[in-house]
Amino acid sequence: MYHKTILKNGIRFITIPIASSKTATIMVLVGAGSKCEKKETNGISHFLEHMFFKGTAARPDALAVSETLDRVGGAYNAFTGKEYTGFWAKVSPEHLDLAMDWLSDIILHSKFESAEIEKERGVILQEINMVLDAPMRYVEDLWENLLYGDQPAGWDILGTRETVKQIDRKEILNYFKNSYRGENAVICLAGKIGEKEEKRVYDFFRGFRKGEIPAKRITKEVQTKPEALCHFKETDQTHLCLGVRAYDLFHPDRYALGLLATILGGMMSSRLFISVREKKGLAYYIRTSAENYLDSGYLLTQAGVDNKKVFEAVKAILKEYKKAKDQKISAKEIKKAKDNFRGAMNLHLETSDELASYAATQEILKKEILTPEEIIGKIEAITADDLARVANDIFQPAKLNLALIGPFKEKEKFEKILEI
Repeated sequence: MYHKTILKNGIRFITIPIASSKTATIMVLVGAGSKCEKKETNGISHFLEHMFFKGTAARPDALAVSETLDRVGGAYNAFTGKEYTGFWAKVSPEHLDLAMDWLSDIILHSKFESAEIEKERGVILQEINMVLDAPMRYVEDLWENLLYGDQPAGWDILGTRETVKQIDRKEILNYFKNSYRGENAVICLAGKIGEKEEKRVYDFFRGFRKGEIPAKRITKEVQTKPEALCHFKETDQTHLCLGVRAYDLFHPDRYALGLLATILGGMMSSRLFISVREKKGLAYYIRTSAENYLDSGYLLTQAGVDNKKVFEAVKAILKEYKKAKDQKISAKEIKKAKDNFRGAMNLHLETSDELASYAATQEILKKEILTPEEIIGKIEAITADDLARVANDIFQPAKLNLALIGPFKEKEKFEKILEI
C-alpha cells in the first residue's frame, strides 16, 4: 500500500501510488499542535498556521498565494489540532510539481510581516467569537477543559482572546524555528504519482532543518468523583458532552473502545440513536465517539436536547452506558458494528487526500503505519468479553464527566444524577 523512507534532513516521507487515480495529493504534517504550547502563547500553533497563507518572496501576498492553485482547480487547506498541524493540496496529477512548489514555498519561505500579523490577529479573534457563538462546537472545548483543566491538553486550540492579542512576531518566528524541523515532519504523496519521487520532494523541502524537537508536557489526569461543567447561555436547546476518561493511542484496548462507541452511538441504528432520538424524541443529533490522544483518551456522547428535558436525556444516556456495562453485547450487534467499521473504512479511503491523511496521521503520532487490513484484523478479533471488560473499566463514577451549554448555572444538580 505504501512506501516510507527518511530524507536527509530527517523528514519521514511516505508514498501511496494509485495508478487508477485521477488526482494527486501532497500532505505535510508537523508535530506542533496546541499541546506543545506555553500558557502565555496558547494559540500560537494555530496563529502560525494562518500566517503561512499571507505571502512569500515568490508569492508576495495572500492573493498570490491563493491564486496559485485556484488557477488549476486545486483543493487545499490547513488545520491545527492538539498534537500536530497539517497542510495539504490535491490537484490533477499534471499539477503535482506546482502543488509541491506551492506548499514548500508557504511553509519554508513565508515572510511573517508585522502588518499581516496584526490583520490576521483580528481574523483569529473573530474565529474565536464564531466558536463561542456555536454551542454545538464550543461544548467540545469545554469538555476537554473539564477533563484536563489548566494544562496544554485542556487549553483551546485557537487560544484565548487574551493570548491571541499578546502573541508577537518574535514569538511566532521562534516557535516556527523550534518546531518546524525535519525530524518533526511527515510528508505524504498519494494518488497518481511517479515511482521515484524522493529526490523531487527533498529538493522542494530541503529547507526543513534537522535539530532537537521541543519536549511536550505529559498530560496529568486526576479525578475521584463525577464532575460537571455548566456554561450559562440563553440557548434554544442545551448542547451537552457526556462521557468518561478512557485510553490513549497506544492502549491495547483502544480498538475495543472504538467499537463500543460505534455500538452506543456511531450509526443511525446504534443504541443511543434509537433510544434517545427514535423512541424518546429527546434529540435531533446524538452521537458517540472515541478520542485517543498520545497520552490520554475518552469516550464521549454529544447531543442537543430541549432545555426542559436535559435531566431526562442525561439519565437516558447513562442508562445505555450501564446496560453496556452490566449486560454482554450480542454477537449479532457486534457483527453489525464490525461490518459498519469495515464498510466505513472502505468509503473513507476512496480518495487520494483521505489516503494521505490516513498514513501521515499514523506516522506523525505513532511512527508506524498499519494497513487497513491490519486494523480491520484487530477489529475482527474483538470479542463480547473484550467489550464487557472495557465497559466495566471505563463506566465508573470516578471517570464520568458532563459539560453543557444552556440556561443552567448550578452544576451540583447535574453531578447528583451522574451515576452508573
